[in-house]
Amino acid sequence: MVGTGPRDPELLTVKAVRAIEAADLVLYDRLVSNDVLDLVGEGARLLYVGKTAGYHSRTQVYGRGGEEMDFLQQQGIKVEVIPGITSASGIAAALGIPLTHQGVATSVRFLTGNSRNVGTDPLYVAGDAADPNTTLVVYMGLSTLPSLATKLMKHSLPPDSPAVAVERGTTPQQRTVFALLKDLVDEVKSADLVSPTLIIIGKVVSLSPFWVESSEHDALKIESSYVNEAR
Repeated sequence: MVGTGPRDPELLTVKAVRAIEAADLVLYDRLVSNDVLDLVGEGARLLYVGKTAGYHSRTQVYGRGGEEMDFLQQQGIKVEVIPGITSASGIAAALGIPLTHQGVATSVRFLTGNSRNVGTDPLYVAGDAADPNTTLVVYMGLSTLPSLATKLMKHSLPPDSPAVAVERGTTPQQRTVFALLKDLVDEVKSADLVSPTLIIIGKVVSLSPFWVESSEHDALKIESSYVNEAR
């Protein structure tokens, strides 16, 4: 089991590249980029086993790494896990966002945007996650973002908390939306972001050099609207 991280092949570990190049059979899902698949050896077989909401290409178990590892071990299959640079670390670093920072954020918390146990509203953790000194990183949380944002603010996370949503981070197709927490849902909808999108919420987001550029861009849009109204 090879962790390919946020899709940029240059962020693969050396061990991951060696395993991919040496494989006879590679099972992959829709989150693996073509650039990563190009590393597969010419004689190897590629088998797509991905899934999207409402459509599963295969009937076998395919989910989070821990679920896959447990299933394989139950079948008597030996499993070796080769970790990669996580999407949270890779994407945050690419945007110049430290997940923790002295005097800004003392901890980081990773949330899943969906959960089998609680259906379409998995954000039962939002209450104790609403800590202004904690950075929140949400995986696969695009569809439940409206619920998450509302719950976080309801539990006293400041509405003006900096946030960013990143579609296909670290790839040439990357699209990024910086916004205050109170505006994030509307901005993401306006940009029509699609999965996979990683969401980072917390004061550390404002440390990104792109946060300043985003704010200046918004200011120019507001100024332009005032000029048009005056005319």
